[in-house]
Amino acid sequence: MNNQFREELEEEEELPEEPVIRLKKPKKEKESENANLFFKKLFTEGVVTKEAATAMLPFLIFLSLLTMLYIANSHMAVKNIRDIDKLNKEVKELSWEYKSLKADLMFKSKLTEVAKKVDTLGIKELTEPPKKIIINSDEH
Repeated sequence: MNNQFREELEEEEELPEEPVIRLKKPKKEKESENANLFFKKLFTEGVVTKEAATAMLPFLIFLSLLTMLYIANSHMAVKNIRDIDKLNKEVKELSWEYKSLKADLMFKSKLTEVAKKVDTLGIKELTEPPKKIIINSDEH
């Protein structure tokens, strides 16, 4: 079978070619033709030759280093955001605690509450106004 096909190909090559009239192709067809040529070269000749790969190696290392720095930077940013959220929650909790302690102190420092606490010690609230003590300068 191979010989039969080979003979047909040889016969086709011997035939004189007819003149071909080429019309201008639309832009889309040219682009698709260029894309087809690119893919044919890509798959038949290979993607990158050894020489080109060794020439591009420093650039590829540089790109990989930049990529790793970019990833590390994003991880650090996420960690900082989490830390900021954690600290904001802690500040809110401490603010609530401060406000509740301040309210308790204000309540416990009222005259009636203080009187209740010191009543167990035997100290009573004054019913008459305090007296003013006057000392003459020649007495001491």
